[in-house]
Amino acid sequence: MTTVAVAVTDGTPLFELAAACEVFGVDRDLARPWYDLTVCGDDGARVGGWLTAGIRHGLDALAGAHTVIVPSIGDLSTVSPALVDAVRTAHAAGARVASLCTGAFVLAAAGLLDGRRATTHWAHTDLLQARHPAVRVNPDVLYIDEGDVLTSAGKAAGMDLCLHLVRADHGTAVANALARTLVVPPHRPGGQAQFIPAPVTHGRDHVLGALLPWALARLDRPLSVTDLARQAGMSARNLARHFHAVTGTSPLRWLLTQRVRHAQELLETTDLSIEQIAGRTGMGTSTTLRRHFTTHLGLPPEAYRRTFRP
Repeated sequence: MTTVAVAVTDGTPLFELAAACEVFGVDRDLARPWYDLTVCGDDGARVGGWLTAGIRHGLDALAGAHTVIVPSIGDLSTVSPALVDAVRTAHAAGARVASLCTGAFVLAAAGLLDGRRATTHWAHTDLLQARHPAVRVNPDVLYIDEGDVLTSAGKAAGMDLCLHLVRADHGTAVANALARTLVVPPHRPGGQAQFIPAPVTHGRDHVLGALLPWALARLDRPLSVTDLARQAGMSARNLARHFHAVTGTSPLRWLLTQRVRHAQELLETTDLSIEQIAGRTGMGTSTTLRRHFTTHLGLPPEAYRRTFRP
Protein backbone atom coordinates (compact mmCIF):
# COMPACT_ATOMS: atom_id res chain seq x y z
CA MET A 1 0.00 0.00 0.00
CA THR A 2 2.71 2.47 -0.98
CA THR A 3 0.87 5.05 -3.11
CA VAL A 4 -1.52 7.44 -1.39
CA ALA A 5 -3.73 10.00 -3.16
CA VAL A 6 -5.44 12.81 -1.28
CA ALA A 7 -8.53 14.33 -2.91
CA VAL A 8 -8.87 18.12 -2.85
CA THR A 9 -11.83 20.14 -4.06
CA ASP A 10 -12.76 23.79 -3.69
CA GLY A 11 -13.49 24.46 -0.01
CA THR A 12 -11.55 21.54 1.45
CA PRO A 13 -10.69 22.47 5.08
CA LEU A 14 -6.99 22.80 5.78
CA PHE A 15 -6.62 20.79 8.99
CA GLU A 16 -7.50 17.29 7.72
CA LEU A 17 -5.65 17.86 4.44
CA ALA A 18 -2.53 18.90 6.35
CA ALA A 19 -2.79 15.89 8.68
CA ALA A 20 -2.87 13.44 5.76
CA CYS A 21 0.02 15.20 4.00
CA GLU A 22 2.08 15.25 7.21
CA VAL A 23 1.61 11.52 7.82
CA PHE A 24 1.92 10.16 4.28
CA GLY A 25 3.86 12.89 2.48
CA VAL A 26 6.94 13.30 4.69
CA ASP A 27 9.54 10.50 4.62
CA ARG A 28 11.11 10.36 8.08
CA ASP A 29 13.12 7.23 7.31
CA LEU A 30 10.90 5.12 9.58
CA ALA A 31 10.19 2.36 7.05
CA ARG A 32 11.16 1.38 3.52
CA PRO A 33 9.45 2.03 1.26
CA TRP A 34 7.51 4.95 2.71
CA TYR A 35 4.43 6.30 0.94
CA ASP A 36 4.39 8.08 -2.39
CA LEU A 37 1.86 10.89 -1.86
CA THR A 38 -0.09 12.55 -4.66
CA VAL A 39 -2.50 15.44 -4.16
CA CYS A 40 -5.32 15.26 -6.68
CA GLY A 41 -8.04 17.75 -7.49
CA ASP A 42 -8.83 20.96 -9.30
CA ASP A 43 -5.98 23.36 -9.92
CA GLY A 44 -6.68 26.62 -8.11
CA ALA A 45 -9.02 25.05 -5.55
CA ARG A 46 -9.30 27.14 -2.38
CA VAL A 47 -8.15 25.20 0.67
CA GLY A 48 -9.29 26.37 4.08
CA GLY A 49 -11.27 29.12 2.40
CA TRP A 50 -8.22 31.23 1.60
CA LEU A 51 -5.22 29.19 0.36
CA THR A 52 -5.12 28.62 -3.40
CA ALA A 53 -3.72 25.20 -4.23
CA GLY A 54 -1.56 24.49 -7.25
CA ILE A 55 -2.44 20.88 -8.13
CA ARG A 56 -0.83 18.96 -10.98
CA HIS A 57 -3.02 15.86 -10.91
CA GLY A 58 -6.75 15.72 -11.57
CA LEU A 59 -9.27 13.63 -9.66
CA ASP A 60 -8.97 10.88 -12.25
CA ALA A 61 -5.51 10.12 -10.79
CA LEU A 62 -7.20 8.73 -7.65
CA ALA A 63 -7.82 5.49 -9.53
CA GLY A 64 -4.09 4.77 -9.68
CA ALA A 65 -3.50 4.85 -5.93
CA HIS A 66 -3.42 2.02 -3.41
CA THR A 67 -5.02 4.28 -0.77
CA VAL A 68 -7.34 7.24 -1.32
CA ILE A 69 -7.82 9.82 1.45
CA VAL A 70 -10.93 12.01 1.29
CA PRO A 71 -10.60 14.93 3.77
CA SER A 72 -13.51 17.02 5.00
CA ILE A 73 -15.73 18.87 2.58
CA GLY A 74 -16.40 22.52 3.18
CA ASP A 75 -20.09 22.62 2.28
CA LEU A 76 -22.31 19.67 3.23
CA SER A 77 -25.15 20.97 1.10
CA THR A 78 -23.23 20.20 -2.10
CA VAL A 79 -21.07 17.13 -2.58
CA SER A 80 -18.98 17.35 -5.76
CA PRO A 81 -20.31 14.83 -8.34
CA ALA A 82 -16.86 14.68 -9.93
CA LEU A 83 -15.28 13.76 -6.58
CA VAL A 84 -17.96 11.15 -5.89
CA ASP A 85 -17.40 9.53 -9.31
CA ALA A 86 -13.63 9.58 -8.89
CA VAL A 87 -13.79 7.97 -5.45
CA ARG A 88 -16.22 5.30 -6.68
CA THR A 89 -13.94 4.53 -9.65
CA ALA A 90 -10.85 4.32 -7.42
CA HIS A 91 -12.57 1.90 -5.05
CA ALA A 92 -13.75 -0.24 -7.96
CA ALA A 93 -10.13 -0.34 -9.16
CA GLY A 94 -9.09 -1.81 -5.81
CA ALA A 95 -8.13 1.24 -3.75
CA ARG A 96 -8.52 1.37 0.00
CA VAL A 97 -10.62 4.48 0.66
CA ALA A 98 -10.55 6.46 3.93
CA SER A 99 -12.51 9.57 4.86
CA LEU A 100 -11.57 12.17 7.44
CA CYS A 101 -14.44 13.91 9.24
CA THR A 102 -17.19 14.95 6.79
CA GLY A 103 -15.41 13.24 3.92
CA ALA A 104 -17.72 10.37 4.90
CA PHE A 105 -20.49 12.18 2.98
CA VAL A 106 -18.50 11.65 -0.22
CA LEU A 107 -18.04 7.94 0.48
CA ALA A 108 -21.74 7.61 1.30
CA ALA A 109 -22.76 9.41 -1.90
CA ALA A 110 -20.52 7.02 -3.83
CA GLY A 111 -22.38 4.07 -2.30
CA LEU A 112 -19.29 2.75 -0.52
CA LEU A 113 -20.88 2.86 2.93
CA ASP A 114 -24.17 1.12 2.16
CA GLY A 115 -24.67 -1.68 4.68
CA ARG A 116 -21.43 -0.78 6.45
CA ARG A 117 -20.61 0.85 9.76
CA ALA A 118 -19.38 4.42 9.43
CA THR A 119 -18.81 7.55 11.47
CA THR A 120 -18.17 11.26 11.05
CA HIS A 121 -17.99 14.28 13.34
CA TRP A 122 -20.69 13.89 16.01
CA ALA A 123 -22.33 17.17 14.97
CA HIS A 124 -23.11 15.72 11.52
CA THR A 125 -23.95 12.07 12.25
CA ASP A 126 -27.72 12.69 12.28
CA LEU A 127 -27.51 14.36 8.86
CA LEU A 128 -25.39 11.53 7.47
CA GLN A 129 -27.92 8.97 8.71
CA ALA A 130 -30.90 10.93 7.38
CA ARG A 131 -29.33 11.48 3.98
CA HIS A 132 -28.05 7.89 3.65
CA PRO A 133 -30.38 5.48 5.53
CA ALA A 134 -28.51 2.41 4.26
CA VAL A 135 -25.40 3.43 6.23
CA ARG A 136 -25.01 2.12 9.79
CA VAL A 137 -23.88 5.38 11.36
CA ASN A 138 -22.14 5.20 14.74
CA PRO A 139 -21.73 8.65 16.35
CA ASP A 140 -19.82 7.39 19.40
CA VAL A 141 -16.43 6.29 18.01
CA LEU A 142 -13.24 7.92 16.74
CA TYR A 143 -12.89 5.84 13.59
CA ILE A 144 -14.16 2.66 11.97
CA ASP A 145 -12.15 0.21 9.87
CA GLU A 146 -14.26 -1.84 7.48
CA GLY A 147 -11.28 -3.22 5.60
CA ASP A 148 -11.25 -1.46 2.24
CA VAL A 149 -13.35 1.47 3.51
CA LEU A 150 -12.54 3.49 6.63
CA THR A 151 -14.18 6.55 8.20
CA SER A 152 -13.22 8.85 11.06
CA ALA A 153 -14.73 11.50 13.27
CA GLY A 154 -13.64 15.14 13.33
CA LYS A 155 -10.26 16.86 13.37
CA ALA A 156 -7.87 14.96 15.67
CA ALA A 157 -9.68 11.67 14.97
CA GLY A 158 -8.53 12.05 11.37
CA MET A 159 -4.94 11.90 12.61
CA ASP A 160 -5.85 8.81 14.63
CA LEU A 161 -7.14 7.14 11.48
CA CYS A 162 -4.03 8.09 9.49
CA LEU A 163 -1.83 6.55 12.20
CA HIS A 164 -4.08 3.50 12.20
CA LEU A 165 -3.38 3.06 8.47
CA VAL A 166 0.37 3.35 9.08
CA ARG A 167 0.06 0.79 11.88
CA ALA A 168 -1.79 -1.59 9.57
CA ASP A 169 0.82 -1.17 6.81
CA HIS A 170 4.09 -0.97 8.78
CA GLY A 171 3.36 -2.23 12.29
CA THR A 172 2.98 -0.75 15.76
CA ALA A 173 6.65 0.25 16.24
CA VAL A 174 6.68 2.43 13.13
CA ALA A 175 3.33 4.03 13.94
CA ASN A 176 4.47 4.77 17.50
CA ALA A 177 7.73 6.29 16.27
CA LEU A 178 5.79 8.51 13.87
CA ALA A 179 3.40 9.55 16.65
CA ARG A 180 6.34 10.53 18.86
CA THR A 181 7.76 12.64 16.04
CA LEU A 182 4.40 14.37 15.55
CA VAL A 183 3.89 14.66 19.33
CA VAL A 184 0.44 13.06 19.22
CA PRO A 185 -1.02 10.08 21.14
CA PRO A 186 0.45 6.91 19.59
CA HIS A 187 -2.75 4.89 19.67
CA ARG A 188 -6.30 5.87 20.49
CA PRO A 189 -8.51 2.86 19.72
CA GLY A 190 -11.20 3.49 17.12
CA GLY A 191 -13.89 2.34 19.54
CA GLN A 192 -13.03 5.10 22.00
CA ALA A 193 -15.89 7.57 22.35
CA GLN A 194 -15.96 10.98 20.76
CA PHE A 195 -15.90 13.23 23.83
CA ILE A 196 -19.19 14.97 23.13
CA PRO A 197 -20.20 17.55 25.73
CA ALA A 198 -23.24 16.29 27.58
CA PRO A 199 -26.09 18.75 27.09
CA VAL A 200 -27.22 20.64 30.17
CA THR A 201 -30.40 22.68 29.93
CA HIS A 202 -29.70 26.20 31.16
CA GLY A 203 -32.02 28.96 32.28
CA ARG A 204 -35.31 28.83 34.15
CA ASP A 205 -37.73 29.33 31.31
CA HIS A 206 -39.15 25.79 31.60
CA VAL A 207 -40.90 23.70 34.22
CA LEU A 208 -37.63 22.11 35.40
CA GLY A 209 -35.75 25.42 35.47
CA ALA A 210 -35.27 25.34 39.24
CA LEU A 211 -34.93 21.58 39.64
CA LEU A 212 -31.97 20.94 37.34
CA PRO A 213 -29.56 23.37 39.07
CA TRP A 214 -30.73 21.97 42.42
CA ALA A 215 -29.86 18.43 41.30
CA LEU A 216 -26.51 19.48 39.76
CA ALA A 217 -25.50 20.99 43.09
CA ARG A 218 -26.20 17.65 44.82
CA LEU A 219 -24.55 15.13 42.52
CA ASP A 220 -22.53 13.80 45.46
CA ARG A 221 -25.75 12.60 47.12
CA PRO A 222 -27.92 9.54 46.35
CA LEU A 223 -30.85 11.17 44.55
CA SER A 224 -33.91 9.15 43.52
CA VAL A 225 -36.83 9.94 41.24
CA THR A 226 -38.91 10.41 44.40
CA ASP A 227 -36.42 12.99 45.68
CA LEU A 228 -36.54 14.88 42.39
CA ALA A 229 -40.33 14.73 42.17
CA ARG A 230 -40.71 15.96 45.74
CA GLN A 231 -38.38 18.89 45.08
CA ALA A 232 -40.26 19.74 41.88
CA GLY A 233 -43.63 19.47 43.60
CA MET A 234 -45.08 16.94 41.17
CA SER A 235 -45.71 13.24 40.85
CA ALA A 236 -42.99 10.89 39.61
CA ARG A 237 -45.02 10.25 36.46
CA ASN A 238 -45.35 13.96 35.67
CA LEU A 239 -41.66 14.44 36.41
CA ALA A 240 -40.72 11.75 33.91
CA ARG A 241 -42.94 13.34 31.25
CA HIS A 242 -41.47 16.82 31.78
CA PHE A 243 -37.93 15.47 31.94
CA HIS A 244 -38.30 13.79 28.57
CA ALA A 245 -39.77 16.96 27.06
CA VAL A 246 -37.00 19.21 28.41
CA THR A 247 -33.89 16.97 28.32
CA GLY A 248 -34.88 14.21 25.92
CA THR A 249 -34.22 11.49 28.47
CA SER A 250 -35.41 10.05 31.80
CA PRO A 251 -34.58 11.58 35.22
CA LEU A 252 -32.22 8.80 36.29
CA ARG A 253 -30.45 8.64 32.93
CA TRP A 254 -30.00 12.42 32.99
CA LEU A 255 -28.59 12.20 36.52
CA LEU A 256 -26.13 9.48 35.49
CA THR A 257 -25.00 11.50 32.47
CA GLN A 258 -24.35 14.52 34.70
CA ARG A 259 -22.43 12.37 37.18
CA VAL A 260 -20.18 11.05 34.40
CA ARG A 261 -19.76 14.58 33.04
CA HIS A 262 -18.75 15.83 36.49
CA ALA A 263 -16.30 12.94 36.76
CA GLN A 264 -14.76 14.04 33.45
CA GLU A 265 -14.27 17.54 34.82
CA LEU A 266 -12.65 16.27 38.03
CA LEU A 267 -10.35 13.92 36.10
CA GLU A 268 -9.26 16.81 33.89
CA THR A 269 -8.80 19.45 36.57
CA THR A 270 -7.85 17.73 39.86
CA ASP A 271 -5.51 15.10 41.29
CA LEU A 272 -8.31 13.41 43.23
CA SER A 273 -8.17 9.62 43.32
CA ILE A 274 -10.76 7.55 41.47
CA GLU A 275 -12.31 6.60 44.81
CA GLN A 276 -12.59 10.28 45.82
CA ILE A 277 -14.13 11.20 42.47
CA ALA A 278 -16.62 8.35 42.85
CA GLY A 279 -17.70 9.89 46.16
CA ARG A 280 -17.97 13.42 44.80
CA THR A 281 -20.07 12.31 41.84
CA GLY A 282 -22.48 10.17 43.85
CA MET A 283 -21.35 6.86 42.36
CA GLY A 284 -20.25 5.49 45.71
CA THR A 285 -17.32 3.26 44.74
CA SER A 286 -14.52 3.31 42.20
CA THR A 287 -15.91 0.08 40.72
CA THR A 288 -19.27 1.73 40.00
CA LEU A 289 -17.56 4.80 38.57
CA ARG A 290 -15.36 2.72 36.28
CA ARG A 291 -18.34 0.71 35.02
CA HIS A 292 -20.51 3.71 34.17
CA PHE A 293 -17.61 5.81 32.86
CA THR A 294 -16.46 3.03 30.51
CA THR A 295 -20.01 2.39 29.32
CA HIS A 296 -20.55 6.07 28.49
CA LEU A 297 -17.16 6.98 27.03
CA GLY A 298 -15.61 3.73 25.88
CA LEU A 299 -12.54 3.86 28.13
CA PRO A 300 -11.84 3.75 31.90
CA PRO A 301 -11.35 6.94 33.93
CA GLU A 302 -7.60 6.36 34.32
CA ALA A 303 -7.15 6.32 30.54
CA TYR A 304 -9.32 9.40 30.19
CA ARG A 305 -7.17 11.25 32.70
CA ARG A 306 -3.98 10.27 30.83
CA THR A 307 -5.48 11.57 27.61
CA PHE A 308 -6.66 14.92 28.93
CA ARG A 309 -4.22 15.54 31.80
CA PRO A 310 -0.86 13.99 30.97
